[in-house]
Amino acid sequence: MALMTKTAIRADGAEQPAIKAGMFRFRLPFIHAPWEIPEMIQAMVVFVTGVSAVAYLQDIFGLDFKIALAIVTVHELLYCFQNIVGDPIVGGWITPALPLVTTWLLTFDNSTERIQALVMLQLILGVLYLVLGITGLAGKLVSKVPVSVKAGILIGAGFSAVIGKYGFMSAENGGLGFYGSPISFSVGVLAALFLLFSIGFARMKNLPGHKFLKFLGKCGFVPALLLAYVVGILAGEIGTPVNVLSDGIIFNPFPGLKYVLQNFCLVGVGFPGWHVISSAATMAVVAYIISFGDIVTGTEFLEDTKNYRTDEALTVNPNLTNVCCGIRNILQSLFFPTCTLSGPLWSAMMVTICERYKTGKENMYSFFGGCITFNVTKWLCCLILPMVALIRPILPLSMSLTLMIQAFGCFYVALGLCKNNTQRGVAGLIGGVLAITNPQTGLIVGIIVSIICEWLLSREFKKTAVLEEAVETEQEAENHE
Repeated sequence: MALMTKTAIRADGAEQPAIKAGMFRFRLPFIHAPWEIPEMIQAMVVFVTGVSAVAYLQDIFGLDFKIALAIVTVHELLYCFQNIVGDPIVGGWITPALPLVTTWLLTFDNSTERIQALVMLQLILGVLYLVLGITGLAGKLVSKVPVSVKAGILIGAGFSAVIGKYGFMSAENGGLGFYGSPISFSVGVLAALFLLFSIGFARMKNLPGHKFLKFLGKCGFVPALLLAYVVGILAGEIGTPVNVLSDGIIFNPFPGLKYVLQNFCLVGVGFPGWHVISSAATMAVVAYIISFGDIVTGTEFLEDTKNYRTDEALTVNPNLTNVCCGIRNILQSLFFPTCTLSGPLWSAMMVTICERYKTGKENMYSFFGGCITFNVTKWLCCLILPMVALIRPILPLSMSLTLMIQAFGCFYVALGLCKNNTQRGVAGLIGGVLAITNPQTGLIVGIIVSIICEWLLSREFKKTAVLEEAVETEQEAENHE
């Protein structure tokens, strides 16, 4: 079901109406893109995922809840920007990098340096996106990185999540995951892994007559989080929301953003020393390598989706995605940084919207209508204080579930990338070093070990093998004659 004005109606096979400006195509809700009711309802449930970034900002930087929420509201608004200017990919965090980023930030004991490190990370990452997107060098850069190094980065992210304070770190060392709330943590993680990765569930939900299971599958890990919420309350590990109307109805982010401008961004804290900049630059390269895979994935989702509909012309432009991510990260670094970073893709929601779009024009008139409606609703929910108050008690648990899910995903993707035991060994070593040291050491170790084990002398042996094959072919030809 879609709500729109006549200006949003398109000719069959044409692009959705837009205001054209260079590579951008501006589309406003209702006016250029229809308002899709199913996506609105879905966003009212899963907005909890975006708001959970508040817990990271509170825990890592000690920010007040409303100040952290103010940062998150602007972060969520920029997701709307990406779709409104013409990129059909549903943006999200650079989630696989999150464990590495949080662990890295906690290595800075000085609070000012920790803020400066986050600021420089987003600034350098934003510049990388812009430059590589505009020049088209993005694909060439990532293609030069050995498979074992890419896999090692993902394994390092997974290890960091599992051994970190939101995973299985002991309570004595400050752990807030399993040892902080073991019952709700266990129930939530196991339920989430079942919904997202269980082979049996994946088969069952696609069978006829299992509409409820199919619906659960489309909700991502939200049902698992809600189940863990209930179990946590019953077990006494999570408090119940109280006085949800005490702070009013609509959240005003401007007082919080004023504090952020003075104390928590490049304008407020200034440029850091060289050691912070160099460390942030390495972390930015790691984050970009991880996120580039999301750009490729999002592009493939759309290319596949286009095959099911001929009534709307969808333009897939990875360069535009890079530029949008660059603008979002640079803006955030200057005014309201967040450790989740601004990535190109939220896979779960991208798949969900693509699948409904495939079912026909009567179910989703325009793909842009679906993604714009979803992100605008998600942003609006962050401004409704009673809704935020209801989910506030489970924000730390949401952090833990997000990281454990990401760890599982990082491991299976990384191992799938490796084609032989040498690559697996190199990747495992890199992952272990990354998880217990820092990005610079991890990348240096990875490059050196990859050169020694995979590259050194391999070209010579390859040349020899080619020559031997050519000689054998020639001899066979002579014998045949």
